[in-house]
Amino acid sequence: MTIGIPKETFPGEHRVAFIPSSVDRIVKKGAQVIIEAGLGASIGIADEEYKKAGAGIETNRQALLSSADITLRLRKPPIDEVSLLKKGSIHISFLDPFNEKTLVQALAQNHISAFSMEMIPRTTRAQKMDALSSQANLAGYVTVILAAERLPKIFPMLMTPAGTIAPARVFIIGAGVAGLQAIATAKRLGARVEAFDTRAVVKEQVQSLGAKFVEIDLGETGQTAQGYAKALSPEQLEKQRQGMAKICAQSDVIITTAQLFGRRAPVVLTKDMLAQMKPGTIIVDMAVESGGNVEGSKVNEEVLTSNGVRILGIGNLPGRVAIHASQMYSANLHNLLEEYWDKDSKAFKINLEDEIIKGALITYQGQIVNEMVKGMK
Repeated sequence: MTIGIPKETFPGEHRVAFIPSSVDRIVKKGAQVIIEAGLGASIGIADEEYKKAGAGIETNRQALLSSADITLRLRKPPIDEVSLLKKGSIHISFLDPFNEKTLVQALAQNHISAFSMEMIPRTTRAQKMDALSSQANLAGYVTVILAAERLPKIFPMLMTPAGTIAPARVFIIGAGVAGLQAIATAKRLGARVEAFDTRAVVKEQVQSLGAKFVEIDLGETGQTAQGYAKALSPEQLEKQRQGMAKICAQSDVIITTAQLFGRRAPVVLTKDMLAQMKPGTIIVDMAVESGGNVEGSKVNEEVLTSNGVRILGIGNLPGRVAIHASQMYSANLHNLLEEYWDKDSKAFKINLEDEIIKGALITYQGQIVNEMVKGMK
């Protein structure tokens, strides 16, 4: 099988889908790997390093796409490149399938077996392939570093002859993968950290990292089978906002991570809540690209409110640590390939009965086959 890896073309994207160590592993399985020239330039990897790992170099992007039996990417493919893909081939990348109906339909019509990395199930067996979690982990770290850089205070308590400096107060809303990493990073920097999540089951994890878990009685809540928070009712959302308002008013940094899988992110910080916050407060809205948790946040902008609160709506947070983000995503991909690699035929086998395949395969043999995506309106 020929595996082709084109360069990422999304503006400002520095991550790459595959690194030389992953090429080496897959070549040893019997695959032929061909990369687009300059694939790793954004993270300082020369074509020569890919060659040493066993990859071929292609300068013609169209030729690469049309000849690959498997195409690996990070970002979803541009719609105009779908027709260039080899009919019957496999395409693996993030796809955003719930919001990209036209793209999904085009992949099906062109008989592409498309895997969406967002849809890898959150199971023990699939952990090594879970790209959503690996990238969210890094994003959680980045949010704290960005906030610390902009906060006109230091994070740790400092006792000096000139007096004692109190630690910064950091409030993390949402204790999923990103939120837990944000908690851990803020604690390492010496901040006083509080966290809230609608899922009471994460209380122990929050406390194990040294943060205080904020409890707000919202009634019946829970999580999906894959571990995501369930959507709250409008009444529950309002109760949550009221419960968080006092903590937000006392906080120096607030990081919001609340996202609903395949749906628009909920607004958890309203303009009324922002008006109660201290001047100089830094808010990082991690969900800005999926609608935003903070009223008034804007993608790739810093918004300063009239009372001096700074809202960071920075997109592509993992891309700010592109070397490690690429390493992790590349490992997720080679683990997926290895899991279903048939050593006799030296090919990637699609087993439609496998739980991971069923979760991540979106289109197959001209049809949309994923039950969740088929049911979307």
